[in-house]
Amino acid sequence: MNLYEHTIIARQDTSPSELKQLTDKYSKIVEKYDGEVVKTENWGLMNLSYLIKKNRKGSYIHFKIKGKGKVIDELEKSESIDNKLLRYLTVKVRKFDLDTDYFTKKIDNEKKENFKINA
Repeated sequence: MNLYEHTIIARQDTSPSELKQLTDKYSKIVEKYDGEVVKTENWGLMNLSYLIKKNRKGSYIHFKIKGKGKVIDELEKSESIDNKLLRYLTVKVRKFDLDTDYFTKKIDNEKKENFKINA
């Protein structure tokens, strides 16, 4: 089995319930083709580096997937025709980093720095 990290960027006007539906939809596709979603992270709404289809922001969802190449082929095929998505990216990795939450840690550090400055 191969290990993949897969990130999708949904349109900025996508509601939280629609994001949940997208997460469920793509998780089911992975499971349908004998893959396994090890972890799902919702990174939230973030600024894009440049305009993509007239959007300045996007909602990021990150999957850690264990499966064969066929899983990724089918996943990307269905994502390419989804109008709610702006971009998707799949990266093959050697092992997962399940301990670090990069985006929550960054927010916590910013709060600590603000507290030190204000105190």
